[in-house]
Amino acid sequence: MNTECSHTYHNNSESFSSQRKMLIVLLITSVIMVAEVIGGLLANSLALLSDAGHMLTDVLALFLSMTAMKFAQRPPTLSKTYGFYRLEILAALCNGILLTGISIVIFLKAYDRFLHPEAIKGLYMLGVAVVGLVANGAGIVILGHAARKNLNVKSAFFHLVGDTISSAGVILGGVIIVYTGWYVIDSIIGFLIGLLILRGAYVLVKEAVDIFLEATPKEIDLEKLVNELRGIEGVRDIHHIHLWTITTGIHAISAHVLIDDLLTSKSALILREIKRILRNNYSMAHTTIEFESESCGDGLLKGVMV
Repeated sequence: MNTECSHTYHNNSESFSSQRKMLIVLLITSVIMVAEVIGGLLANSLALLSDAGHMLTDVLALFLSMTAMKFAQRPPTLSKTYGFYRLEILAALCNGILLTGISIVIFLKAYDRFLHPEAIKGLYMLGVAVVGLVANGAGIVILGHAARKNLNVKSAFFHLVGDTISSAGVILGGVIIVYTGWYVIDSIIGFLIGLLILRGAYVLVKEAVDIFLEATPKEIDLEKLVNELRGIEGVRDIHHIHLWTITTGIHAISAHVLIDDLLTSKSALILREIKRILRNNYSMAHTTIEFESESCGDGLLKGVMV
């Protein structure tokens, strides 16, 4: 059994490009994280330290994501016929859970600081936040395109979006503290950063869980797909349909297709048309179709895997 051939549609060059981009972002994020830790301690800013803590999770998440993507490139085996694609989704799920934990910690710290405000050096806070904003913005540009095609890269992208917006919030807080001395704004911004992180975590966890539960991909209209297949000449009905996602961008479908009583050569033409529609209209290459005919004793004509 040549399991590797059935997975040649996975774009390895695109995956390598995504990994290279993530490595660049990892290096940038690591440098800014150290800068924010130092700046946060010097400025005594919860918002800045919270952002640095978030960046620490970014470093760990990016490393985890890159490791998972590397494993996902390993060829399928007899015991793992789908290969290791799901490791990417598992990493994304872990990232989402990690983000949830970080947001809870930020909420607790922000509440404590709100009740007991502490003096903050606004200029230190402002300067470091500006550097962080520029660096995170660069990371978003680097990962922007790849994040549309890969859930794992999207998880890293969400980290950067959260960091960028939080850096902007820290800058605003620094300006307010410099000009007004209102230290409570630091805890308020920290709380808002936590909400932003929590929202990104929800999106990641929901998408990852949907894939693990083999839910119908949200970007595919199953009813429309079925109607297109039913419109093929010779197809009478389609049932026992299962449509799921193996990993981001790789979908699979299995279905029973009831056809007219035809010669084998005619059924082959129907199969070819089904494959064409699924490939061209839905970018679906992993398909299992089982033909049925009412003229056969048990209703089964033949099973075909393509």
